[in-house]
Amino acid sequence: MCLGNICRSPMAEAIFTQLVKEANLQDSIEADSAGTADWHLNSAPHPGTLYILEKNGINYCGQSRKIEKADLDSFDYIITMDNENLRDVKKLGKGSAVVAPLMNFVANTDIREIPDPYFDNGFEIVHLLIQAGTHDLLQHIKVKHHLP
Repeated sequence: MCLGNICRSPMAEAIFTQLVKEANLQDSIEADSAGTADWHLNSAPHPGTLYILEKNGINYCGQSRKIEKADLDSFDYIITMDNENLRDVKKLGKGSAVVAPLMNFVANTDIREIPDPYFDNGFEIVHLLIQAGTHDLLQHIKVKHHLP
């Protein structure tokens, strides 16, 4: 979950989906991404996100969407990129989903937020943070839900 659903969250969705496939868990785990704002509805990801994904051999063809209140019960986890988006998700109310920042799953780091690369073109650092977060999120899910 990020602001416009064109930079960080589609990158996280694509990387996480790739990790799920590599773990042969695609029948047990699915991912989707959304934004808390509606600025880029139905848009393709930012060219910087697409470049990073292509550079790393990850295909992605999703389009942006805005989170809906129903998502809080449709998904087991709502994972946010920063504190602003965490607050915006929590404003939607309560649901059955665990709502948490991606970096909360990464041990041994003081980094708690993934910066928005939209204006400063910081896609490389965002990619590294998302790689670490999605890897550790998948490990958490595997343990929590007794998956191989």
